[in-house]
Amino acid sequence: MTAPIERTLLVLRHAKSDWSGGEADIDRTLNPRGHRQARDVGSWLAGQSSSIDIAIVSPATRARATWALVSAELGDGPEARVDERAYAASVADLLAIVRELPDELRTVILVAHNPGLEDLVALLSGESITLPTSALAVLRLAGSWAEAAPSTASLRTSGRPPAALLD
Repeated sequence: MTAPIERTLLVLRHAKSDWSGGEADIDRTLNPRGHRQARDVGSWLAGQSSSIDIAIVSPATRARATWALVSAELGDGPEARVDERAYAASVADLLAIVRELPDELRTVILVAHNPGLEDLVALLSGESITLPTSALAVLRLAGSWAEAAPSTASLRTSGRPPAALLD
């Protein structure tokens, strides 16, 4: 019997946004600290051994800007797919996104918002964490994406790169 294929889900909360304007929540941009944070995440990810197959990104301006800055640090960054369901998503919405991922994908990054992301990590790993802006959680799942369910993942690390994450 062969061991199930291990998959990696990177859960990334968008970088710090700018609250100074009067724009709608979905249209808020990143502030200068958010730009630095996103580049730090990208640098940390670039130093990891595995490549990312696809990015699933919320349609919010701050999430798309976060991913643009992160992926710029990765050189040939992976394809990004904006998923409308990832904005203001519940844990059920985010779990549905994960379960629909094609099995040929081994490593996926999900760029979205709280509280949904923290709830997703807690559901999949059974561990409660805090994801401030630009924080990342690395989850390992055995089996197919469709099998993602409560307590089917292990939390490998979480925090705001680079210092808060362990290799």
